[in-house]
Amino acid sequence: MRVAIVHDWLYVVGGAEKVLREILALYPGADVFTLFDFLTPADRAAIGFSAARTSFLQKMPFARTHHRAYLPLMPIAVEQFDLSAYDLVISSSYAVAKGILTGPDQVHVSYIHSPMRYAWDMQHTYLRESGCASGIKSMAARMLLHRMRLWDSRTANGPDAIATNSGFVARRIRKVYGRAAEVIPPPVTLSKAWWDGPRSDHFLVASRLVPYKNVEAVVAAFRELPDLNLVVAGTGPEEGRLRQVAGPNVSFAGFVDDGTLRHLMATARAFVFAAEEDFGIVVVEAQSEGTPVLALGRGGARETVATQPPNRSGMFFSDPEPSLIAACIRDFTAQEATFSRAACRAQAAQFSPETFRARFSGFVERQMALHHDAGPVRDRTPPRLAIA
Repeated sequence: MRVAIVHDWLYVVGGAEKVLREILALYPGADVFTLFDFLTPADRAAIGFSAARTSFLQKMPFARTHHRAYLPLMPIAVEQFDLSAYDLVISSSYAVAKGILTGPDQVHVSYIHSPMRYAWDMQHTYLRESGCASGIKSMAARMLLHRMRLWDSRTANGPDAIATNSGFVARRIRKVYGRAAEVIPPPVTLSKAWWDGPRSDHFLVASRLVPYKNVEAVVAAFRELPDLNLVVAGTGPEEGRLRQVAGPNVSFAGFVDDGTLRHLMATARAFVFAAEEDFGIVVVEAQSEGTPVLALGRGGARETVATQPPNRSGMFFSDPEPSLIAACIRDFTAQEATFSRAACRAQAAQFSPETFRARFSGFVERQMALHHDAGPVRDRTPPRLAIA
């Protein structure tokens, strides 16, 4: 069986690339196709491949630094991959990869990380943050996103079956594409060395400092909690402003490597998470370090944080408002002794790479079996009548 794996693009190693790594572990001989690949050889080796087959976008000017400028060309670029020689095609898609062309005797399964949010439910936020809320640029951007929605909807019928990372995204897929999706949570790198030492006195936020992460609301909440300390790990365009509005009980660690971040997680009293994410890998990572999570009760966090025994691992606040976050933190401090490292770790263990591989391989095998049982597509054109 020849296997092709199609991934949107490769320029950083993030959550989608960790999913790609586990899929390649299941199909180590697969060929990798991607619109463009700017990873280092070491990053490729860590994911599990040595070279990818790229599209014409690989050679376009400034593709490495301004790849989103080529969004209008991405649909046609992904359609140019010739996958006719492969029995099984797996697309790992958060933009256009699911739009590849396959034939009726091929099996195409797609792991959709999310429909393109900037083209669908986050269009208006995207336009505001990119300075395209009004004017000529806004008209051009809205026309482009409209065309992307049409193409995205049309190509949603291409995969034989769809999997996704959370029930939250599965509902979005149902609304946008009218397709059912099987929920297979993504693989999370769990703690390798459990910390059982004393906790520090800090709460932790770890995030890219951009508006939709709602870090400002958490920083503001700690102005109402002057007796408690917050550490903010991460960098981004909001950092300067956040430093200006933060009280003396908030410290900024800036960029930290993974080992330092894990230690900050393991020693924190709790991890605070105020964003609405599709899944939220960092939430599971914190729990794997034995640390409770205080999270916005929306999106993927509803599926990864347990608020009831036996694996009680956190609490929710209903909106990213400073007063509500502060109230949640006060409730947590009153109940802090009832949370255990063991329960948090047990909750996180459900999202291991081994669990992902078992569930994803089972998903693919079922689709292959259905295809095999159906047999090849045969010509059902009615025979022509003979005319004497």
